[in-house]
Amino acid sequence: MLAARPDLAQQQTLEILKAAPGHPEALLLLGQALERQDRLGEALEVLTPLAAAQPRWAMAHLELGRVRGALGDGPGALASLAHALSLKPDLAEAWRLSAEQHRLAGNTSAAQAATARQIACATQDPQLLEAGAALVEGKLAVAEHTLREVLKTRPDEVPALRMLAEVATRLARYEDAETLLTHALALAPEFDAARLNLAIVLYRQTKAAAAAAEVEKLLAKDPRNPGYRNLKAAALGQTGDYGQTIDIYEKLLADFPAQPKAWMSLGHALKTVGRQADSVAAYRRSLALAPALGEAWWSLANLKTVTFSDDDVAAMRGQLAREDLAAEDRFHLHFALGKALEDAADYAASFEQYALGNALRRQTLTYDAQETHDHVRRSKALFTRGFFSEREGYGGEAPDPIFILGLPRAGSTLVEQILASHSAIEGTMELPDIPAIAKRLGGRSRAEEGSAYPQALADLDADACRALGQEYLDRTRGQRKLGRPFFIDKMPNNFSHVGLIHLILPNARIIDARRHPLGCCFSGFKQHFARGQGFTYDLTDLGRYYGDYVELMAHFDAVLPGRVHRVIYERMVADPEGEVRALLAYCGLPFEPACLAFHENDRAVRTASSEQVRQPIFTDGVDHWRHYERWLVPLKTALGPVLGAYPAAPDFKA
Repeated sequence: MLAARPDLAQQQTLEILKAAPGHPEALLLLGQALERQDRLGEALEVLTPLAAAQPRWAMAHLELGRVRGALGDGPGALASLAHALSLKPDLAEAWRLSAEQHRLAGNTSAAQAATARQIACATQDPQLLEAGAALVEGKLAVAEHTLREVLKTRPDEVPALRMLAEVATRLARYEDAETLLTHALALAPEFDAARLNLAIVLYRQTKAAAAAAEVEKLLAKDPRNPGYRNLKAAALGQTGDYGQTIDIYEKLLADFPAQPKAWMSLGHALKTVGRQADSVAAYRRSLALAPALGEAWWSLANLKTVTFSDDDVAAMRGQLAREDLAAEDRFHLHFALGKALEDAADYAASFEQYALGNALRRQTLTYDAQETHDHVRRSKALFTRGFFSEREGYGGEAPDPIFILGLPRAGSTLVEQILASHSAIEGTMELPDIPAIAKRLGGRSRAEEGSAYPQALADLDADACRALGQEYLDRTRGQRKLGRPFFIDKMPNNFSHVGLIHLILPNARIIDARRHPLGCCFSGFKQHFARGQGFTYDLTDLGRYYGDYVELMAHFDAVLPGRVHRVIYERMVADPEGEVRALLAYCGLPFEPACLAFHENDRAVRTASSEQVRQPIFTDGVDHWRHYERWLVPLKTALGPVLGAYPAAPDFKA
C-alpha cells in the first residue's frame, strides 16, 4: 500500500497512532508515507525525533538519511546513513543512497566504494560476495576474474553483469561496460541502478543523446532526483544544448542549493555561452559552500580574464596548508595559485606552483611517451605515397568536415572561431569520433595490449573506407545545429589520425594549427585539462610529444603534398587578414569580413580559450613564455632540433 497509495498509508498510520501514540513502527511508516508524497518537511519533523529516540534502529536512520538527502542536506544525509550502516552494514539501500550523496558532492572515489558495497550487499551468493569485496578493496583484477567465472555458468546473472560493468567502467573500458549493462537491462528493465550506470557510461563515451534518453527513463520514475537531473544537464551540454543545460542546473539548484559541484557545473555552462559575470558568480557560490574545492578555484583561473585578489591568494594558500586536503583539490589549487602569481608577475613562485600541480597530476596518469613515438614510426612506415596512390578513390565524397588539429594551446580555438564566423561554416566542439573509430579499428581494450592501428587500415577496401566515412558523418550529425554546408571538428589530437581521415574522408579539409614550441608547450604545462592530454604534465614529455607531432606532420607534407594547410600562430597574430584570406582560400570559400570580427561571434566555446577568442587578437601573449625560460631547460632538451627549425620542420630520417 505504501508504494501504491502513500496517502492511504498515511491515514491508516495516523489511526494507529491515535490508539498507540509514539509507536515506533507506525511513526516510521508515517515518515515514509509523507516522503513518498513529497511532503519532505513534514517527514523530517516525524523522523528526526524518531531517530533520536531509537539510536539502535537502523531503519529509522536510513529513512531520516533519505529525507535529508531529498531536502538537499548532503552532510546530514551522509551522517544519518553512516549511523544506519554502523548498525546494519549489509543495508544495501543505505549504501545506494550514500553513493548518490557522495556523487553529488563530487566525491567520486567514495561514491564508487559505496556502490561496490551496495552491490556486495545485494546478494548472498558466495562468489558475488567475494567479487563485491574485491571491488570495495579496489582489487579489480580479482573481481573481474571471479565475475567472469560466474558468468561462464550463469551468463544471465544480472548482479554479476552489473558488477563486471563496474569493473570495466573503473578501467575506462566503456564499450565493454555498455555491452554488459545493456544485456543486464534487457533481462531486468526495472533495474534502475544499472540504468544509471549505463547512462553514465554513455555520457563518458560522449554518446550524449543516448545518455539523455536513459536518464529520461529514470526521471519518469523519480523526477526530483538531483543525481538524475545533474546527469541530464551534463549530457545536454555535450550535445551543445546549453540553454536547456543552464535551465536544468538553475532549477536543480533552486531545489538543492547546497550543492557546490552543481554550482560549478552551472559556472562551466555559463562560461561556455559567454556569460562570464554569471559564471564567476556561480564559481564563487560553489567556493562559499566548499572553500577547498580546487576545481572551482581552477575554473576561475581558467577563465584567463579573472584577476585574483590578495584575499583569494591567502584563501588558496590556507587550503593548501591543510594536511587533509584531497589530492585532486590540491593539484587544482596549485594550478590556480600559479595563475594568480603569474598575474602578479611573481614568475618564480608561479612556476613553483605549476610544477607542484603538474607533478601531482602526473602521478595519477599512465602516459607513456614511447608509445606516442612508436605510433609515429608505425604511421610513417604504413602511410607512403604508394599506399595512398593505390587507394585513390577510397572513402566518402562528402567535403563537409574541416579538421583543426595540432597541439592544445596552439591557437586552434582561434582558428575555429575565425572559420565559424563564416556564413558557410558551423563550429561544433572537440569531437571524439575519429579517435573512437581509430580505437575500435585497433581492437585494443586494455592499456597493456598492443594496438593493430594504424596497420589495420591496410586491410580495408574501398567499401569499408566509404562506410567509415559515413559512420563519422552519422556520429557527428547531432552536433550540426545550423544547417551550414561545412562544420569544424577541432580535436587537436587528431594529428595522429591524418592518414585515417584522408582515407575515409578524402575531400575533408585538414588544418594544422602550430605555435612556437616553447610558447605552445609551456602554455600546455600551466593548463590543467579536464581529461586527456596526459603528455602535458611533464616538460620532457611535452617536448617529446611536440617533436613527434612535427615529425608526423612533416611526413604527411611529403607523401600528401598540399593536403594539410598550416596556420602559424605568430603569423596569424601579425597579419590576421592575410592569414585569414589564405585559410579561406584553402577551404574553397570567399573572404567574409565577419571572419576578422570573430570576437563578436556569440557562439558557445567550450575550450580553455573561450574568453580569449571573445576579444580581438592581441600580441601580448606571443612571447609570454620568456618570463619562465630559465626553468624550461628540460623542455628545450627534449625538443632538440625541432626548436631551432621552427616554424619549419627539421630533416627527419625516414
